[in-house]
Amino acid sequence: MELVDRVVNLLDPQGDILLGTSVEAAHAAVRRGDIEAVRRICGQFAICEQAGKTIRMARSIGRPMRYFLAKRAEGPALIVAERMDEIAQQLGREGLADQFHPSYTRMVPAHHVLELQLVGCPDPNPTLTRFFAPERNRLPADIDSIGAAYIGKLAEVCDRWLATMNPDEPIGVLFSGGVDSGSLLVLIDYLLRRRGQSPARLKAFTLVTGADSSDGSQAAEFLRRIDRDLYLERIEVRPEELSWREAIRVIEDYKPLDVQAATMGLALLEEVRKRYPDWRYLVDGDGADENLKDYPIEENPELTIRSVLGNRMLYQEGWGVDAVKHSLVYSGGQSRGHVRTSAPASQLGFVGFSPYALPDVIEVAEAIPFVRLTDWDHERLYGLKGAIVASGVRQITGVEMPIFDKQRFQRGAADPDTFERLFPAKEKPYRQTFDDLFK
Repeated sequence: MELVDRVVNLLDPQGDILLGTSVEAAHAAVRRGDIEAVRRICGQFAICEQAGKTIRMARSIGRPMRYFLAKRAEGPALIVAERMDEIAQQLGREGLADQFHPSYTRMVPAHHVLELQLVGCPDPNPTLTRFFAPERNRLPADIDSIGAAYIGKLAEVCDRWLATMNPDEPIGVLFSGGVDSGSLLVLIDYLLRRRGQSPARLKAFTLVTGADSSDGSQAAEFLRRIDRDLYLERIEVRPEELSWREAIRVIEDYKPLDVQAATMGLALLEEVRKRYPDWRYLVDGDGADENLKDYPIEENPELTIRSVLGNRMLYQEGWGVDAVKHSLVYSGGQSRGHVRTSAPASQLGFVGFSPYALPDVIEVAEAIPFVRLTDWDHERLYGLKGAIVASGVRQITGVEMPIFDKQRFQRGAADPDTFERLFPAKEKPYRQTFDDLFK
């Protein structure tokens, strides 16, 4: 914990993964509010800096970052942390517990520098300045060109990540055999071999719960087809060991899809931790669906294909910080939802890396001319991700990766009957459980 004047910064600096940017340069960029320099920070980060009474905060999608402005007779105190419960505990230590309510916490939205002035009552609203505004539709409408650019950038950031760690450290891929986790496993295997390092460091952790989990067979088939069967490690968890209520405590959110995914992720990582007490590094494909807009639009009555293709980074950021629907408590889109992935890993002592969610990779995705490639057709949109990723992986690694039908992680890890028994059908029980956390 760092106590500086009236700012309590509870963020763990070890949670940042900086790739080619020094810690000093990254923090100096945020402290100055230098938007161009903040954009040049490569990696996952959440940084809070103070310059006099001015506080500046910035983060990428991969790390949550909350703040709370507490009232004291001598002036306001700002508490910055990853989690709501960390803020509540700090207020308790300061004798200010009665000020806390989860709805009073604020999430720094990804891809913006948030500037706050600690000047006392009345406290002014923070200002938000976007540091990441990728140019859209600049790539040619050619699958191979797009694949080479997209997966080439993904390979570049993964290679930088590998350069930050001890070459003997094991790496776990959260693996379903789908496009996202499959492409990452193929890439990291290729990059390790190119570096002359042992690919035996890799394990593909696949969750299986219930009698008929499709991910178990899909993961095995994927690895069989690329001749990498030795990487597979099935993580079998009994359905009764899964708890969506515990997942809500961990992610501090109540959105059903995120709770369901976090429930499965938490069960997977708890078992990995039991088997491997010292394991540190994990990599996952979170963010890939958002990048290539691969969600069933029909399931969300608020969306149309025109809103999905017509709004920059809609799935990553939601409707945007200026929209009525933007949540000050949670942010929007994956800027909110990524906690389903980051929080379980962090709670269990892992260092998680989500390369698809890095701005450098998102920038290439936003350059894809989706309208020209799909002509506003849903089915053509849903087919794009597999085609683009498979082409890019083939060009970069020479591997012809299999492409299976899309399914959500929480659906693939459990058989349908088990899933229906595990999770409430309505949102109300999730909300009630969240409300009970801080009573």
